[in-house]
Amino acid sequence: MKEQNSGISFFQRYLTIWVIICMVLGVLVGKYLPGIPAFLNQFEYARVSIPMAILIWLMIYPMMMKVDFQSIKNVGRNPKGLFVTWITNWLIKPFTMYGIASLFFFVIFKAFITPDLATDYLAGAVLLGAAPCTAMVFVWSTLTKGDPAYTVVQVATNDLIILFAFVPIVKFLLGVSNVSVPWDTLILSVVLFVVIPLAGGMLTHSVVVRKKGKDYFENTFV
Repeated sequence: MKEQNSGISFFQRYLTIWVIICMVLGVLVGKYLPGIPAFLNQFEYARVSIPMAILIWLMIYPMMMKVDFQSIKNVGRNPKGLFVTWITNWLIKPFTMYGIASLFFFVIFKAFITPDLATDYLAGAVLLGAAPCTAMVFVWSTLTKGDPAYTVVQVATNDLIILFAFVPIVKFLLGVSNVSVPWDTLILSVVLFVVIPLAGGMLTHSVVVRKKGKDYFENTFV
């Protein structure tokens, strides 16, 4: 009963542990079983890993089902929180991430890593900084006993913004860093990691709600 009242499952409750375990396993596999990543690297298109895309779909698809774009009509009811989210995600976070990463990789850790590796790390930090989290927002909202309806509005609006803001922001910051990333790689990344799982989640949400009702979708299906 305690777990049901908390609103999170056993898996969600100990998510940090699972992430740490996966990171350790990933490092060990890369070091002692290099044939596995070498095999998976064969399945790439425009420098984007297809196996990685499939795994990310499995991870975020359940959360994407909760996104209801009809909720956007409620944006005007409490816009202050949305403005804070939008400004932080798109006008502050990508650029502060770039600045912090540059400071650490090219100044503080300069004696420990090569310039090429520092550039690679910087590119990764930029990609992370310019991509606001979507799936975990629902978990955080549950943990803080937030307003589920308002959370849906925040996620839906950010998912719309990421469709047209992510690529130019990343292209600009990587250009400043002298890192060349093809346009097709960035656009394909948005399509694979945002558009496809989001479209699949929306379709599932629409079909299940229409056939079984909203109560069944929220309390049983999800």
